Amino acid sequence: MIRKRIFRAAFSVFLLVTLIGVLAFYYPEKFLCVDNGKVSADVIIVLGGGSHERPLRAAELFRQHAAPRIIISGEGDDEINRQLLISNGVPARAIEVEGKSRTTKENAEFTIKLLRAEKLQHVIIVTSWYHARRAERTFEHYAPEIKFYSRPSYFAFARDDWQKLGINKRMRLEFLKTPAYWIRYGVNPF
Repeated sequence: MIRKRIFRAAFSVFLLVTLIGVLAFYYPEKFLCVDNGKVSADVIIVLGGGSHERPLRAAELFRQHAAPRIIISGEGDDEINRQLLISNGVPARAIEVEGKSRTTKENAEFTIKLLRAEKLQHVIIVTSWYHARRAERTFEHYAPEIKFYSRPSYFAFARDDWQKLGINKRMRLEFLKTPAYWIRYGVNPF
């Protein structure tokens, strides 16, 4: 009797987790994307990676006066992102570069040091829509005293664009990276 109840409970949990997994897989934009809407902050952090759409989104937010400064975080494409920001109307004096990080965790760790040194309290994170949840939650995990807002780029957000614009694989990898960050670093995605 007790074995049957335990089995039923375990099976029910398994079915629920499977259903959530299937729904997230087929509707990733509902699970992966976090956008806090129009906000103002002390600084915008634009994360490296993506298809160079991230600095364009950061420049757009800068021109809308969402924040007076931008920090570029990420090794490799930091100079390209800096040039894209400048060519899209962001003055060079408003840009700071953290060019050592290679992962989202390192983006958070290295950039948070800068934020704390300057006593900044409100920060907008710009990344790709499919990376927004993990990025925001990672920064919140490592600096719970700072308020982080997500304002992602919506490049290739339409389902028809996923394959032809090449983000399908990156987006699907987020379903592995998100729980991996939860297990390895304690970054709760919810």
